[in-house]
Amino acid sequence: MEYLVMLPGPTNVPNRVMNAMLAPVINHRSDDFRILYRDIIEKTQKVFETNGDIILLTTSGTGAVESSVVNLIKKGDKVIIPVNGEFSTRLADLIDSWGGTAIRIDAPYGENPPIGKIEEAFEVNKDVKALYAVYNETSTGTTIRYMDKLGNLCGKYGSFFIADAVSILGGDELPVDKWNIDICITASQKALAAPPGVSPISINERTKKYMQSNPSPILYLNLNRYFRYYKEHTETPFTPALPLYYAFNEALNLVLEEGIEKRIQRHKQCADAFYSSLSAMGLTPFAKEDAKSNVIIAFNYLEGMDDKKFRTLLSDDFRVLIAGGFGNLKGKVFRIGSMGEVSRYHVMRTVSAIYSAMKMLGVNTNDKALSVAEEKLKNL
Repeated sequence: MEYLVMLPGPTNVPNRVMNAMLAPVINHRSDDFRILYRDIIEKTQKVFETNGDIILLTTSGTGAVESSVVNLIKKGDKVIIPVNGEFSTRLADLIDSWGGTAIRIDAPYGENPPIGKIEEAFEVNKDVKALYAVYNETSTGTTIRYMDKLGNLCGKYGSFFIADAVSILGGDELPVDKWNIDICITASQKALAAPPGVSPISINERTKKYMQSNPSPILYLNLNRYFRYYKEHTETPFTPALPLYYAFNEALNLVLEEGIEKRIQRHKQCADAFYSSLSAMGLTPFAKEDAKSNVIIAFNYLEGMDDKKFRTLLSDDFRVLIAGGFGNLKGKVFRIGSMGEVSRYHVMRTVSAIYSAMKMLGVNTNDKALSVAEEKLKNL
């Protein structure tokens, strides 16, 4: 029996997408590749809801996030960043290590800082170069619900707005151009339900012009090279992961066939089923109500629930894979990736496995949780 992969990424990949990787390897300096590459770029623009340039990096999401920093931020640049989890902390540290100055707006894990504190940071620091925001903090299941307002703030203060949307694009609302996002970053293995290894970035015209006028000294992640190679050759400057491109192209086909709005609604409904049914079992969400993610479902452990024993039971006895916490949250929370092709089947099998594992561990729980989930999913 195959594992049901309910991790915060990588996630389950549809057979259509996996089978696409069986296409023959082609010359990445050929017309065949140019047709494929152009097709992927145009579809990615539709999914990002942008008219900006799209760059496809053969890298993890972390590599794409790093590319945004090393191509935009210069020594001494001030960068505002809300920090409320592992990935926003890493990003702030990266900015500092590259020579920028990260102005951290801290919030307890599971919460977002009040937007007033972010605007206050703009007022105090008149020369802010950029605002970086981790839209969905994968480590805590926390989503920023005022991204559109952050875009307005950056417009007001003349700063660049960069969205780390690695674990959320394709699973929740993210109209890049409408929200005034200058750079948006995601990764193939999360809500887009493709294999890991491709990380698309959208970059608008004003940011592109800045990068071209202020070139970065790096090589592989040098975005100017990608701009130039696409314009002059419709190619990538370095060898792309061709099988992953085929897979990513097919994943985009599935997204567009379903429709962005319908896809977002499906993710929202599945998240609601998880939150409602697990709460009925007596578990409590880690994230505050106004910050709960629709793609990463994080819950606190109850007393008597050992992280290793619980997740081993799910894996070995029920073939369901979920994630634990890490850093300060290790052993305190578990996380479910409710993303990609998540459906009634995925939710019901996961909830059923969690219920059974809790019973096997001797933890009192409510057998009505399954009916709660069924009710939330009845129209899916």
